[in-house]
Amino acid sequence: MKIEEIYNHFLFCSSVCTDTRKIEENCLFVALKGDNFDANTFAEVALQKGAAYVIIDDKKYKTDDSKIILVDNSLKTLQELANHHRKELGLPIIALTGSNGKTTTKELIYSVLSKKYNTIATIGNLNNHIGVPLTLLRLKDDTDIGIIEMGANHQKEIEFLCTIAEPDFGYITNFGKAHLEGFGGVEGVIKGKSELYDYLKEHNKTAFVNSDDSIQNEKSKEIKRYTFSEASNSDVIIEKISANPMVRIEYNTTTIQSQLIGIYNANNINAAITIGKYFNIEDDAIQNAIENYIPENNRSQLIEKKSNTIILDAYNANPSSMSAAIDNLFQLEAENKIAILGDMFELGDESIEEHKSIVTILKDKTEIKSYLIGKDFYSNKISNPNLKFYETFENFKLELGNQTFKNNTILIKGSRGMALERTLELL
Repeated sequence: MKIEEIYNHFLFCSSVCTDTRKIEENCLFVALKGDNFDANTFAEVALQKGAAYVIIDDKKYKTDDSKIILVDNSLKTLQELANHHRKELGLPIIALTGSNGKTTTKELIYSVLSKKYNTIATIGNLNNHIGVPLTLLRLKDDTDIGIIEMGANHQKEIEFLCTIAEPDFGYITNFGKAHLEGFGGVEGVIKGKSELYDYLKEHNKTAFVNSDDSIQNEKSKEIKRYTFSEASNSDVIIEKISANPMVRIEYNTTTIQSQLIGIYNANNINAAITIGKYFNIEDDAIQNAIENYIPENNRSQLIEKKSNTIILDAYNANPSSMSAAIDNLFQLEAENKIAILGDMFELGDESIEEHKSIVTILKDKTEIKSYLIGKDFYSNKISNPNLKFYETFENFKLELGNQTFKNNTILIKGSRGMALERTLELL
């Protein structure tokens, strides 16, 4: 069946689903395969639960039911369907990627643009070769702007996602030390993330750029740009940035007091301001949108628990974001500072050295007492009264159970696999 025919069926469906546990009435179910599952086996179940149509790629499960559509590759069909839908609607698409801050930036941009436009954005971090198509297929005839987050841990992934989403605008949050194993080092990260710039340049589209970032400035110099900066040679001038602990931004006689912790979140806010200005959002609406955005899902959350102030930033971590979080804790006007940090994953051959660099940073910050958890931190164990090392979370949990924490400012940060939000139960 041609993609145009499948698209006609899609138009009569209420949504697209890839998980039979989340079937919605009258949805289009796409049966995908993974390392440990084959959703083709659930074709009939999807129909029984209310799916209007089911796309499969295993002829063993094709029956005479006209609601079951057999294709060569379900995933490829999902991606082609999303691209076809994107072309049919023809609305502006903003794509964003980067090493740190993608999801927070996306949520801020969504909050700002929603003040004037019917906007749809990536839910959570569904930002890969499956999540991007699913987001595109959520766009409707009355949608004004789509915001598509793009994640990657190898080169050529952003390039591929751009062929599906065909963005009109792009923003790269930063180039940092994330997914070094897959990208092959920092230069590989820069090359991989810059595939968004390559697409924008080739198709004469527009990039939003932090022109204070010298690498981004260089990589985007041949692209149509709309820039922000703390200098005077940009489209949007950020006059003052501060954070103690919440980020405060001043621009164009407007002061924004956000609910985001840490100076490292400043450019996430600045990008949202800049994109809002480009799309003619009034300053007071931008201010209202950003001031009312509250982070969640373990991302830069400020939690008051008993007598302690906790900065929960345990959704993910890499050397760049870890260093920024430590610096922010160091600069806070607070006494009794504690850092509870977990291993950073996906760093490949550079992992031991990158964890050593974090240990080196901490040993000189005598104002911070640090608890370092995980095998790679433990392999860099040193003798220092302010640093304690634990090979596993269970070992850390045992010691923590014997201590009482009062009147502390506590940073909790680690890679997702460390699940350091468990620490909240212990404090």
